[in-house]
Amino acid sequence: MGNTLKIQIWSDIMCPFCYIGKRRIEGALQNFEHKDAVEIEWKSFQLDANFVASPDDNLVDHLAEKYRKGSDWAKEMLANMTQNAANSGLDFHFEKAIMANSLKAHQLLHLAKRYKIGDALKELLLKAYLTEGKDVNGNNTLLDLGLMVGLPSTEIEEVLSSDKYVAEVRADIAEANAIGVQGVPFFVFDNKYAVSGAQHVETFVKTLEKVWDEGDFVVKPQLLNDSAGESCGIEGC
Repeated sequence: MGNTLKIQIWSDIMCPFCYIGKRRIEGALQNFEHKDAVEIEWKSFQLDANFVASPDDNLVDHLAEKYRKGSDWAKEMLANMTQNAANSGLDFHFEKAIMANSLKAHQLLHLAKRYKIGDALKELLLKAYLTEGKDVNGNNTLLDLGLMVGLPSTEIEEVLSSDKYVAEVRADIAEANAIGVQGVPFFVFDNKYAVSGAQHVETFVKTLEKVWDEGDFVVKPQLLNDSAGESCGIEGC
């Protein structure tokens, strides 16, 4: 076993369970004896790569239309997810959410990864969309968030005005497809075990301990849980 236990996490900024999953893996690490030897790598995933937002979009109507159900059903679903998030210390405001394509945000995350501040930017992006109601496809929002974590303004602007890192985003998604990812968040522990969905903290702690104790890592992840758990699927939440 190497000196670092690496966790790769595929997720999308537009996925509420990805924020909940982030909090839960963070909670697990607080209860893991070797947390200082753990490295997290955020991997790109888009729930709807072809989505084009319009000014009239809102989550209630979007969900009702997508699942062919009424607006009351959609509101109840979002209320339940808001309570689920609150249990993890998160404050979701879906009524503020600005629906967007997440490609630019993922491009910026790859820039942040180069500077080893991907986790900090991921946190701000999720909070911007799910709590603050900011447009995470807007150049002004992304520039502000990038500057907040310390990225150079010239490099941020280059990313936002070009297809830089688009190939890396697509490579992450292709890798996810290759290992059978059906929904996000999706966690791979040192290329040995995978956990799908925002599982409970205890599940993550047990996985961390199992990987650490075994110490002989293999290439193909083995899914530990039978169900997808709380996650957003390929076609959305």
